[in-house]
Amino acid sequence: MTERNRTPWVVGVSGASGTPYAAAVLRGLLAAGESVDLVVSRASRLTLLDETGIAFRDAHWREDLAEWLARGADGKPGTFEGLTAGADVRYWGAGDLAAGPSSGSYPAKGMLIVPASTACVAGVALGLSKDLLQRVASVTLKERRRLVVAVRETPLNGQTLKHLVALDEAGAVVLPASPAFYAGATHIQDLVDFVAGRVLDAAGVPHRLYRRWEGELGGSRSPQGSNGGEQAGD
Repeated sequence: MTERNRTPWVVGVSGASGTPYAAAVLRGLLAAGESVDLVVSRASRLTLLDETGIAFRDAHWREDLAEWLARGADGKPGTFEGLTAGADVRYWGAGDLAAGPSSGSYPAKGMLIVPASTACVAGVALGLSKDLLQRVASVTLKERRRLVVAVRETPLNGQTLKHLVALDEAGAVVLPASPAFYAGATHIQDLVDFVAGRVLDAAGVPHRLYRRWEGELGGSRSPQGSNGGEQAGD
């Protein structure tokens, strides 16, 4: 894909627990042949280190991302292929407010914030733009592009609920990281992939991350009930 024709999805990773969700969404986008611009907040680096043991470094982001994407939701390394040589990923530092996606003139299909912390939700709802992640979200809304906010918190207080309503009214898709069980989950990865699949559904990106409801009770207990982390294009 030439630079002129490149129109990526921006994936923002905030500091909420749930870095496996972000990894599954990234794998799904790349498996579908999508271009990705990645923004990892400073707080999310601490969460990533705590949940996976991976230190995400600006100078070595591609190696660290490859290690991250290769891990399963249970933390086991080498579960997935990771980052292939041909993967179209561009990384922007969270403090780089002059980055391409900070401008509405930068071409992008939209933005997926996975996971979204309550602090991130508040910043986007109030238009604070305190870092690149929040700035890109504000740009996405003003340009009327698709914004999916996968909020990961429980319980939710009244102020956060008001912020989520404000995002919904602004045109964002508010998507709680709430896995379902009708898809026949047999592993933690299945639950993670369900949420990631719903994020991709909201973005209109094809995938095969989970078994869809087909109106058949007990279908999840059939041999074909779970896709077992199957990626689009397999």
